[in-house]
Amino acid sequence: MRNMKADVVLNIPAKKVWQIYRDNEILSTINPDMLASAEYIEDDGNSGSLRLLKLGPVFSNYVKESTERIEIVEQGRSVTDRVIGGDLIKMYDPYRVIFSFIPIKRKESEKCIAHWKAEFEPLTPTIPPPEEARDAALGFFRCFNKFHPSC
Repeated sequence: MRNMKADVVLNIPAKKVWQIYRDNEILSTINPDMLASAEYIEDDGNSGSLRLLKLGPVFSNYVKESTERIEIVEQGRSVTDRVIGGDLIKMYDPYRVIFSFIPIKRKESEKCIAHWKAEFEPLTPTIPPPEEARDAALGFFRCFNKFHPSC
């Protein structure tokens, strides 16, 4: 299986990023042009849950929606999702993504690293690695810096 990794440093604590990422209502308001909505369609976000992500117009030429089964939840730290429906599954099978939020402690501020890792297998040799998915995820996480919900 192939994989890709990437990181982005965020100017908010890992605990806050975790709360934002796991709360569909908050997540859906961060940047509707990138993510129009997120909802748990089965269960409540624990392992085994299904989550439907409808992407906004910025990504309509690449991915419109994704249904993900949450495989592993390390509370407050990372979540592993396997795409089981939507546009990505038409290009890769399997396609699994792991989001981790790693605290960075500094004297005057608390930051974190949002780590993205994809494990995937293209359905045909002509399908490129999921660089657009990586860039979309990191771009979306950068939006967290401008968003200050009362989590």
